[in-house]
Amino acid sequence: MSEGDLSWPLRRAVGLHADSVAVVDQGRAVTYAELSERVTALGRGLDELSVEAGGRVGYLGVNSLAHLECWLGVPAAGRTLVDLNFRLTEAELAFIVDDCELEVLVVDSAGLEIGRSLRLACPTLRELVRDTSGACPADCVPYEQLVADRPGDSPPALNPADLAAISYTGGTTGKPKGVMLSHANLLANARHNLIATGHRPSDRWLHVCPMFHVAGTANVFACTWAGGRHVVLPRFDAHDVLRAIDREAITHTVLVPTMLAMLLEQLEAEPDRSLRSLRHIQYAASPISPELQRRVLERFDCEIVQFYGMTEAAPTVTCCTAEDHRRGFAQDPVRARRLRSIGAPVVGVEAEVRGPAGQAMPAGEVGEIWVRGPNVMLGYWKRPDATREAIVDGWYRSGDVAYADEDGYLYLVDRLKDMIITGGENVYSIEVESALAEHEAVREAAVFGVPDPRWGEAVHAVVMVNEDRAVTEGELIAHCRGRIGGYKVPRTIDLRTEPLPKSGAGKVLKSRLREPFWAAAAQKP
Repeated sequence: MSEGDLSWPLRRAVGLHADSVAVVDQGRAVTYAELSERVTALGRGLDELSVEAGGRVGYLGVNSLAHLECWLGVPAAGRTLVDLNFRLTEAELAFIVDDCELEVLVVDSAGLEIGRSLRLACPTLRELVRDTSGACPADCVPYEQLVADRPGDSPPALNPADLAAISYTGGTTGKPKGVMLSHANLLANARHNLIATGHRPSDRWLHVCPMFHVAGTANVFACTWAGGRHVVLPRFDAHDVLRAIDREAITHTVLVPTMLAMLLEQLEAEPDRSLRSLRHIQYAASPISPELQRRVLERFDCEIVQFYGMTEAAPTVTCCTAEDHRRGFAQDPVRARRLRSIGAPVVGVEAEVRGPAGQAMPAGEVGEIWVRGPNVMLGYWKRPDATREAIVDGWYRSGDVAYADEDGYLYLVDRLKDMIITGGENVYSIEVESALAEHEAVREAAVFGVPDPRWGEAVHAVVMVNEDRAVTEGELIAHCRGRIGGYKVPRTIDLRTEPLPKSGAGKVLKSRLREPFWAAAAQKP
């Protein structure tokens, strides 16, 4: 068995911490010895389901012990994990299942019916595994049966370059792209996080970001490698998070800024919460406002750290450290400026700001962030053209626009112009525009992000409608709900009958439409 595959972190943990609690899920505690037995059995269960080496196995559901075990076990058994976003519509999920030729899908109770529909609609999907401790329907395999101890061969020897996971991201062409992450990619990210965070066996990590999201899995292998304890919550609820921190003596967690804002609101209702065990909070996945950042630093007496990355980098690229946050909060002039940054590249990763011709840009000059390191993806699943466009001479072109200061700290100027980050989720405007365009009253549509105090950005649309076909904002929102995931649906829509502003090349000038919203937000105290 190669040391470069994803079985390594768990093998080390069980060798050193066999009797320590590895996972706590809804009151159920599993030791590292038990976790290792279950993960090994999962591989043998996939053998019995006739999943060949490299075959795709999916998970559709909230965070759980089984969800965590799929991340630890499916790649280690030589298969490929496809973690599905449960917020997507059935049509969006069906595209992904067909695209990656998914064979087996593990579903929780909420995902059972959609799983059944996908099995009927998608030719390659032949088995549903039900993640439940209770009665299992006859048309599903019980997950606990899959992880029951059984004799079998040792797990296969794996190559670090073998495909471990396919993580789908929104696509600028309107269809999601499958990011291919190898064992080496995910192990490299774990090493980088071990260095940046300083994982220890005494750590108790609260996993509350959804595990289909890179923010939800960024520390899974690092925490396991160190022998720390995973505490799993199925979904984010501010009250439940506060209770879990106190009950389980949580030391570390990762939250998106939206979650931090909700947590601060809940703390006003529960002012007696001490949270004395909490040593380290990471935030990631979307920009944070200066006001929210200030409130977080005032309220939490622990390390506050920002990470920036993307699925294609497995995901960690840069880090704005706890020292940067505290010294900046103390108004050290240099550090105060750095609080507006996304930090500097973590150990093991290179990140440069480059111009249109790929040339390195001097400090202060705006360009695109290029990323290189052992964590950068293999490429996009069945998308060689997209892969060639994204990876140039080993460097991944992020599409994010930034500048660097003289010390190498990066400052985001803009995201991909067609992408909106709302509550930590990426929304590509073309997907929303395509859904709007299917309505007979719509002639043109432009979708972009506008400032939102809770979600960071909210999805907003400007729509030119046919004068002879009356339609309301509510009707168009309802129309979108049947076609795209709920978080992608516009929260607000401006209706007009005049054409949208365009460039000389005929492209809609979204910057002109977007600018008044952000200018107004900048003027607010």
